[in-house]
Amino acid sequence: MSKTHYYDDVYDVVRLIPKGRVSNYGAIADFLSLGSARMVGWALNQSIKSSENVPAHRVVNRKGELSGRIHFSTPTAMQERLEAEGIKIVDNKVQDYDKLHWHPEELVR
Repeated sequence: MSKTHYYDDVYDVVRLIPKGRVSNYGAIADFLSLGSARMVGWALNQSIKSSENVPAHRVVNRKGELSGRIHFSTPTAMQERLEAEGIKIVDNKVQDYDKLHWHPEELVR
């Protein structure tokens, strides 16, 4: 599978994350049965730099931390986007992460 095809698959899944919810790199990687959480992060980093309409701000690490925030236009852009969707962030971490976590498997339940 080409890198571009993999990225498109990641983008398609991320576009399905509902507003006001978050997912994590590992959940997306597991759902796609391809690569690793790190590869999902690389794909999302590319989406931030391009004109792709991908809500990359809704993907955090497995602890609910905004580990990808440094790749956005400003260090606070990821937090601002999440807060605009009603998600509370404290010290770069999603509050109520377990309650707000969305796994792509919810699509097939």
